[in-house]
Amino acid sequence: MLEQLIQECLAGKRKSQSALYSLFANKMFGICLRYASSRVEAEDIVQEGFIKVFECLHQFRYQGSFEGWIRTIMVNCALSKYRQKRSARLMMSGADVHCLEIADRESALQHAEAKDLLNLVHQLPPVYRMVFNLYVFEGMKHKEIAIALGIAEGTSKSNLHDARLILQKQLVNESGRALSRQVV
Repeated sequence: MLEQLIQECLAGKRKSQSALYSLFANKMFGICLRYASSRVEAEDIVQEGFIKVFECLHQFRYQGSFEGWIRTIMVNCALSKYRQKRSARLMMSGADVHCLEIADRESALQHAEAKDLLNLVHQLPPVYRMVFNLYVFEGMKHKEIAIALGIAEGTSKSNLHDARLILQKQLVNESGRALSRQVV
């Protein structure tokens, strides 16, 4: 069924293109939202991504997941948007982050609800969010991230470390607020 839909899209059938878009748009929006600084920017990335999907559809070789192929295009569009924005501002290579000494801070990250964690990730500074997403969600290595973002490999490692510290601090603050609400 998907193969037929792809073939119809390649033939220029608008109805099939619309159906393909509808099939994947929501999931791709969620991916783009992780990289974008706002919902509007995520919507723009999805639109740009699907334009590329339809332009490059003839290059899909039916090897591997079609959804994974689209996902790669979306992530690349998000990286492209990030690079455009980055050229207008200075890169952050470190933050004034104070390390919290908590016994089980790694488990705090692991037990957070996915939605809450994604909201916290979205609040990270842009470069930290990009590195964190590429490392954690896309499984990229620091060398690949460095090349994709045009930064040093050490900067990628440092940004990931700082992003984790910020998230851990936010999780501790959130769980403390939740506990105080339960006590009251």
